[in-house]
Amino acid sequence: MKVLIVLGISAAIAFTAVFFSFLQTGKDVVFEIEDNCITEAIQKASNLVDYATQYALKRNIQGKGIASPTSLLTFSKFPEQDSQDISQAAERMEMSIQVLKQKVCKKYKRSLHPTDHLSADLLTMIANISGCLPYMLPPKCPSNCLANKYRLITGACNNREHTRWGASNTALARWLPPAYEDGLSQPRGWDPSIRYNGVRLPLVNWFFSQVREVTRKIIHASNEAVTEDNLYADIIMVWGQYIDHDISFTPQSISRTSFLTGKECQMTCERQNPCFPIKVTTNDTLSKGVDCLPFYRSSPTCGTGDHSILFGNLSALIPRQQINGLTSFIDASTVYGSTSNVENKLRNLTSEEGLLRVNSKHRDNGQEYLPFTDRVPSPCAQDSNTSEDERIECFMAGDSRSSEVTSLTAMHTLWLREHNRLARALKAINSHWQAETVYQEARRIVGALHQIITLRDYIPKIIGQDAFNQYIGLYKGYDPTVNPTVSNVFATAAFRFGHATIQPIVRRLNAQYLNDPELPNLHLHEVFFSPWRLIKEGGLDPLIRGLLAHPAKLQVQGQLMNEELTDKLFVLSNNGSLDLASLNLQRGRDHGLPGYNDWREFCGLPKLETQTDLNAIITNQKVTEKIMELYHNPSNIDVWLGGLVEDFLPGARTGPLFACLIGKQMKALRDGDRFWWENDNVFTEAQKNELKKHSLSRVICDNTGISDVPVDAFQLGKFPQDFKDCSTIDGMNLEAWQEIFQEEEMCGTPKHVENGNFVYCSESGESTVTYSCQHGFQLQGEEQLTCTNKGWNFQAPVCIDINECENEINPPCSPTAKCINTKGSYKCLCTEPYKLAEDGRTCIDSTF
Repeated sequence: MKVLIVLGISAAIAFTAVFFSFLQTGKDVVFEIEDNCITEAIQKASNLVDYATQYALKRNIQGKGIASPTSLLTFSKFPEQDSQDISQAAERMEMSIQVLKQKVCKKYKRSLHPTDHLSADLLTMIANISGCLPYMLPPKCPSNCLANKYRLITGACNNREHTRWGASNTALARWLPPAYEDGLSQPRGWDPSIRYNGVRLPLVNWFFSQVREVTRKIIHASNEAVTEDNLYADIIMVWGQYIDHDISFTPQSISRTSFLTGKECQMTCERQNPCFPIKVTTNDTLSKGVDCLPFYRSSPTCGTGDHSILFGNLSALIPRQQINGLTSFIDASTVYGSTSNVENKLRNLTSEEGLLRVNSKHRDNGQEYLPFTDRVPSPCAQDSNTSEDERIECFMAGDSRSSEVTSLTAMHTLWLREHNRLARALKAINSHWQAETVYQEARRIVGALHQIITLRDYIPKIIGQDAFNQYIGLYKGYDPTVNPTVSNVFATAAFRFGHATIQPIVRRLNAQYLNDPELPNLHLHEVFFSPWRLIKEGGLDPLIRGLLAHPAKLQVQGQLMNEELTDKLFVLSNNGSLDLASLNLQRGRDHGLPGYNDWREFCGLPKLETQTDLNAIITNQKVTEKIMELYHNPSNIDVWLGGLVEDFLPGARTGPLFACLIGKQMKALRDGDRFWWENDNVFTEAQKNELKKHSLSRVICDNTGISDVPVDAFQLGKFPQDFKDCSTIDGMNLEAWQEIFQEEEMCGTPKHVENGNFVYCSESGESTVTYSCQHGFQLQGEEQLTCTNKGWNFQAPVCIDINECENEINPPCSPTAKCINTKGSYKCLCTEPYKLAEDGRTCIDSTF
């Protein structure tokens, strides 16, 4: 009974600040648990996490002027609401266990280890109070007809037995056990006294802390030291980045200060969660008076790390794991989002054509732009020649990184336009379709095109046809035993090979594919977070022509990454910089990725023992000398670096290790996806034949003013001889999607429901209709109606507004804000002198 009371109270107050104040004052709440020491530990840990989060939000709202590189990275890595809730719950849980480990409890007369004398009921209570427990439960999967027709926006329930496989806001997959120093969560390099393969490296070359030295001595190249690819155009690099953002996004900790010490991560070299700073030397171009560059660890997932004891065998702890905020599937989540909350923001819910929202202020020669973000003022750069009243904010898309660089923004914009083009055309040939049907059908086509372009046109060029045949092969149908979840090593290392293919110069060309004096070449750092350049400097067309007609940078061992990325990442002014190579190396250690040799053995490749072994797979021996100077042993090499420097396979743009890891991942994404475009009953044979005709070049023709393109957009060619008029570029005939509408004579048209939608879905010879509600509303009544000889078997349901403000378990606003319910949503309001923080939920004292 005691435990039930506690669980009931904790569920009701959901670990809010109100709860903390009750605990601190001792009023209104009576807690009787096994040991007050445990209560104090949980309270302290959660206060530390929540304070650090609120401090970060305070700093964000107080920031004025040009954004720093760190704040830009934070903006693009800021998780949407569902990810925020999971991240914060997991960090509370992790800190609770850490504090319990350190705290001396009178009852035990020693530091308490979490496995000591803690009942299962009490452990469950801790998990519940932290907010973790709900995220450990499997999702509820719909059983209606549409569950077999359209994928859920979250990716959940794709696999009927393993409903979380591939879903958003779940853990990245582990293909090998992680390599943490303490076996649970501490990254390699956290403790300088630990030896690796018999080596404790001297402090001056302590590579486990000084990833920046690896960048400077092995990876960095000047902007002029660029070898251009003789086969592939610059757009192949953009597609790789774009597809990466379709299948993986690991949010970093929202907090900006150490949980235990309260020190700002930007002001300390101390390694205390979530701070894992990158050491720089005094003669480093990035030092500028600081000893370290700030680095924030990726948020853990509930049920991993130190607190995994709560959810499994006490003798088999699950090491720390990281979140994938997106669906793992190639499903165009870049266009539609990976949660219902994001999807709702992106849709034009007043349109009868199932359209996506577009920018209400600006057009591109009559074509659509992405809408602006609702997180204003956003940190994106502004045209220095315009006033503050003419701000151009960051764009909003299915992925939060859409404004990072103009070429990526252009790709997002192309697919926004393609969805709306398809939706209008589908509605025109199927006038009886409801908006929801049009939206879902267009979404399904766009997702299929992403899959086709990636597996047919992109991946064979990257890993080579031989590796494609070895690791991917022909499609044999959906395999429910294959886990499609994106792996940690793929997201954190292998698919980041593309960073070595980025050109330092951005080119914009006129209709004759010539340089335009009004649109001069730009250095890459001049287009970071600069959507204003698209809107005010020629729109998409000149930029896409530059991507089509100029080569990608070739990944050369002595020219891995140019200074735009290693010295000027996200630089909008002279207030600091970041280094993408160092971030990649540090992120791999943060995620506990095993070393280079471990992954070679995983792929069946020979283990490398000496520099001579390295020389056999790396042509540039100066590079192997520098690697051995810093790493001492091939087994110590970071997997991202090791895979990057291998000689290319024949006909490929990666070496054998990355070809293996990318190939295995792509096969899993294909074979483990029940909605893969080639799978039975996803499309008709006629529709599949039409989809095969389409291409990225056709998408460009249909959604820009460009009239001449290569047949294969990725293949480098010269204008005009290698370009074709758009009228000769094949594309889909949407008549394959035309339905002959016969209104149900016995039942008639189903009743339209306000704030809801319905979709026809025939099953087992029966005519059925399935209803759904818009985000912020809940269905009241029967979800699925079937036509019988007496008419529809049920009355149409209604969509009732959800009063989010009544949710006491997971309140939408923090206790510092007042929650006001609105139709289909809610608002968090603050009173002066408080302002709403970036999360849209917390009130921050702006005068502090």
